Amino acid sequence: MYQVDLNSDLGESFGRYTIGMDEKIIPLISSANIACGYHASDPVVMLESIARTKEAGIKIGAHPGLPDLMGFGRRNMAISPEEAKAYTLYQISALGGMCQANGMRLQHVKPHGALYNMAAKDYALSLAICEAIHDYDPEIIVMGLSGSEMIRAAKDCGLKAASEVFADRGYEEDGTLVNRRKEGAMITDEDEAIARVIRMVKEGVVTAVTGKDIPIQADSVCVHGDGEKALLFVEKIRKVLTENDVQICPLADIIG
Repeated sequence: MYQVDLNSDLGESFGRYTIGMDEKIIPLISSANIACGYHASDPVVMLESIARTKEAGIKIGAHPGLPDLMGFGRRNMAISPEEAKAYTLYQISALGGMCQANGMRLQHVKPHGALYNMAAKDYALSLAICEAIHDYDPEIIVMGLSGSEMIRAAKDCGLKAASEVFADRGYEEDGTLVNRRKEGAMITDEDEAIARVIRMVKEGVVTAVTGKDIPIQADSVCVHGDGEKALLFVEKIRKVLTENDVQICPLADIIG
């Protein structure tokens, strides 16, 4: 029996603006990445997200990003490792404190957007992020792109690392995600995306945008909770994984 975690980026609403379909997505996943206020969310949304995940029995992870509400954290910023460490510690402390107040704890940390992609290639940046996580709680699992510098830095810090794959994103030959501005960045056909996930989980490979199969480690699959067909896609991927003898469970059960 194969095992995989299904994670989704949640709690990304802000004030009177609602993003995503959190209430409907939460029962279908095993781990939730909750925004911490820098790229999205606010204190009220964070508390609401914690309450929803607690009620559903879902594990919680912090989703820290760059301080860029306007750009939703998807624009690269020139930040030092010291700044990255401070930004990460600030955000996970906020969400972690709210979790503690509600009888919950952080299972994992997954950087968001540009911070995630920058850290995937920059070891110094990844190390700073992982040091912040270790300083806060050395038992927290670090979630990062499979084969990335984030995974290497987490292990070097003595943290547990979970390799993440994406159902609806294209891959370059080096294992990085295809830039959203380039052709092939998004996999729009649901059946193709799901077939790719099955291969990633059971065979440990994915076809890059060049057509070459590359090795990949799939501890967790990211399923996006926004978009017109998000709910149908999450329902379908969960159903097909189960039909292919893949057990869906939280990271803590997989990484140990």
